[in-house]
Amino acid sequence: MRTLALRGGARVVVVAAEWSAAFGVVTRGRVQLELRDGEPGPVLGRDAGFWLRGTGVRALRNPGRRTARLRIVTPRARTVTCRSPPVRRLPNDGGKP
Repeated sequence: MRTLALRGGARVVVVAAEWSAAFGVVTRGRVQLELRDGEPGPVLGRDAGFWLRGTGVRALRNPGRRTARLRIVTPRARTVTCRSPPVRRLPNDGGKP
């Protein structure tokens, strides 16, 4: 989970490859979504949650003067990066497993 702080009037570009599965929650202030065509989108207040996948949002803006804060939640990687030596099979001695 990441925290994103947007100063008053600040704008952050949303890179689709990095934010495709992200869920955002406004924890302080207000945040305005900027749509794909550059038009202003809805202004979200405190405790508002939103998905970025498939919404066409290209930036997040702070329309106010005070710093806005967002919590950005992304799913954890499903790939395990633990490496272990290969398991060596023992010869079958004819006994019970």
